[in-house]
Amino acid sequence: MCVAVAVLVAGTVWLCASSAGFVGGPYGGYRVQDVDVNKLWTTAGSNGWQASSAPRSYWTPPPSETNGYLRVRCNGGLNQQRSAICNAVVAARIMNATLVLPELDTNSFWRDESGFPGIYDVAHFLKTLKNDIHIVTSLPKIMSKGKTKKLKAHQIRPPRDAPLSWYTTFALEEMKKYEAIYLTPFSHRLAEDIDDPELQRLRCRVNYHALRFKPHIMKISNEIVNKLQSEGHFMSIHLRFEMDMLAFAGCIDIFTPEEQEILIKYREQNFAEKKLVYRERRLIGKCPLTPEEVGLILRAIGFTNSTRIYLASGEIFGGDRFMSPFRAMFPCLDNHSSVGPEKLEENDRGLAGSAVDYMVCLMSDIFMPTYDGPSNFANNLMGHRLYYGFRTTVTPNRKALAPIFMDREEGHVTGFDDRVRQVMFNAHFGGPHKRIHPESFYTNSWPECFCHMNPKNPADKCPSDDAHEVLDGQLQNEEIEDADLNTTKNIESTTQTEETMI
Repeated sequence: MCVAVAVLVAGTVWLCASSAGFVGGPYGGYRVQDVDVNKLWTTAGSNGWQASSAPRSYWTPPPSETNGYLRVRCNGGLNQQRSAICNAVVAARIMNATLVLPELDTNSFWRDESGFPGIYDVAHFLKTLKNDIHIVTSLPKIMSKGKTKKLKAHQIRPPRDAPLSWYTTFALEEMKKYEAIYLTPFSHRLAEDIDDPELQRLRCRVNYHALRFKPHIMKISNEIVNKLQSEGHFMSIHLRFEMDMLAFAGCIDIFTPEEQEILIKYREQNFAEKKLVYRERRLIGKCPLTPEEVGLILRAIGFTNSTRIYLASGEIFGGDRFMSPFRAMFPCLDNHSSVGPEKLEENDRGLAGSAVDYMVCLMSDIFMPTYDGPSNFANNLMGHRLYYGFRTTVTPNRKALAPIFMDREEGHVTGFDDRVRQVMFNAHFGGPHKRIHPESFYTNSWPECFCHMNPKNPADKCPSDDAHEVLDGQLQNEEIEDADLNTTKNIESTTQTEETMI
């Protein structure tokens, strides 16, 4: 089975969710106290819902003339950049702007200058969004004082979580004044909560359909998944026990003095000054799970040491001292280096390696994040798995688990597994569920980007199976109406001429 092809099809066809799995709670998610862990290998119950980000109301094609050019620089990691690209498309739509192919951050952490064309299929991106906005690969050249030079964009730093009105007023005025604007940085620069469901569906069209990785990334991902699936089910885990996250979270007390010094220095250089107390941070769920804690959770809910696990992570801070307990519990561990068919890049910290991890985690039978902060790899991936057929996601509630682990560290181990199971099985495992703040739209785009096969509410009815069919059909109707209008005008003109002649 060619898994990559299946995902490519998912880029243009709305996926139906499997009806297998558990059905519980008002939205079809799991809400049970005791679950047969083997059933977690199937997808969650859909309750008749399926993914669809096709327009539900009339969606006009972009006007032939725009108000100017919008250039953005998407900073952060792979998934922070994905969110920024989605926001850039929405901004271009509401401003009636021509979007310049987004720039991807090439910071010192990534050391990756491949950019958008090095990671994503540009031709597919342009084709998928042709009915939504105009896109160019670079700013045009203009004549100035008898010389040809590239149009220069006026740089603006947009406010964080800016409302739509900021783009349609201030930013638009600047665009009309300078012909082109450059928004940088462009991470979290558009509010996630938008009242217009069609704009939210546009975000989904970008995120789950237009943003397709390049063929070589899809090929490597497909080969890894096929190899893992040839031995049965497999789970993917995003193990976010890395230097940058630990320093950001302020969770340093479990490390040696030398390691603490490294984390403190990294925090001072990269994050705002703030007093963080480890015990307080841990009790409110702000500390990433340690590899050992991840293993204890999996073992408590019933996974055995034969479970095949794919690890998506950077370098584990503290190294083997922290990985050894996890490996002892679950020895069947792989990553893109150990199971990949070829070397990804000279720089395996680059975006290509992260893209392969993303695709393997997307297609795994079960996905488990260990830290799901805003725009984090796991945050966006959970939303994609929800969209990609309600695929099972095991999401630990770090705040609820913290006192259980702290009791264990103090020697209170009685009832440990039961307490962990009670927390873990009192949650949704990938089924459709209502988004409640602070859950991100990119983590859960239900119900805007979903529809129902047999809805009680007509507003939930599924449109055409293919968004492009809907949009192309509307575009054709627009052209027919224009042709009819021109014909009518010609008839009226002829009639007026005849009347004048008479």
